[in-house]
Amino acid sequence: MRVFLDANILFSASLPKSHLAHFLKGLAERADLLSNAYACEEAERNLVTKFPKSLPSLQKLCGAIELVPLGIFDPGVQLAAKDQPILCGAIAGEADYLLTGDKKDFGHLFGKRIGGVAVVSVELLLAELVDQEELEGL
Repeated sequence: MRVFLDANILFSASLPKSHLAHFLKGLAERADLLSNAYACEEAERNLVTKFPKSLPSLQKLCGAIELVPLGIFDPGVQLAAKDQPILCGAIAGEADYLLTGDKKDFGHLFGKRIGGVAVVSVELLLAELVDQEELEGL
């Protein structure tokens, strides 16, 4: 299983006492986690302005996951230009899932497959893992 992490997931997982960081640590034991420089840079920009002390955590996370080369193409769905590098990264990285908390921009795609990638929230991914009986240790 391959899971592409959106910038908001990277941001949240970098915060102190983050439950999401714990979830990703468990997920990394049974899945390949990936993202791209675009997502890491977006998460970094947001951390710098809101929680600069969490930057080392983000750098460690981005250094521990597979970074997919940046490429933008028409993914075949309506999506803001700022979000295309995220979905395109997930597709190019042959991810099974694009994990995002961005309901505003990606919510209309939750539960759908685009280019072989299922767009999911943490809740949807957890439900999928329960269905697959993959939850042990998360």
